[in-house]
Amino acid sequence: MSETTHTPAQTMRRGLPGITGTDHIGFTVPDIDQAHEFLVEVIGCDHVYSLGPYPRNPELMSTKLNLHPEAVMQQIRFYRCFNGANFEVFHYEAPDQRLEQPRNSDVGGHHIAFYVEDLEEAVAYLKDRGIQVLGEPTASSGASAGQRWVYFLSPWGMQFELVSFPQGKAYEADAAVLLWKP
Repeated sequence: MSETTHTPAQTMRRGLPGITGTDHIGFTVPDIDQAHEFLVEVIGCDHVYSLGPYPRNPELMSTKLNLHPEAVMQQIRFYRCFNGANFEVFHYEAPDQRLEQPRNSDVGGHHIAFYVEDLEEAVAYLKDRGIQVLGEPTASSGASAGQRWVYFLSPWGMQFELVSFPQGKAYEADAAVLLWKP
């Protein structure tokens, strides 16, 4: 296996053949209209298109999606949120659906982080719109020194994060591979 190095002249590849990046992040919400309002009106994403509702399809649900056979996909909406991956937002109904949001410490826990140029301005904006911000911005250390971050919650409790590192992060000084940033 070869090591991945990124230089302007050449990129060596390993892993999944033909991979070029992250296309989208998919997540399920309890109320698609509430999620739409949050993503478009608060975050500023563009709604691109919607699909559904879909007919009941036990074979698709269990075989292709690893869901309860009686799950029904009510709607999918696609959003473009500036630079980075697109969002594919689902609204399902399922007999075994769990309604609680996973925390980062839970298996399957996750969050979505947005890069912002001015962290204080972004935090004030969220608070002005009634969005729950979890504490005050925190300065990272070690390889992430130079970054500040803060978590916030969507109206349905999903975790999001704001990050900012306008002068870069400490690891960048001698790294062979840099993390992507807008």
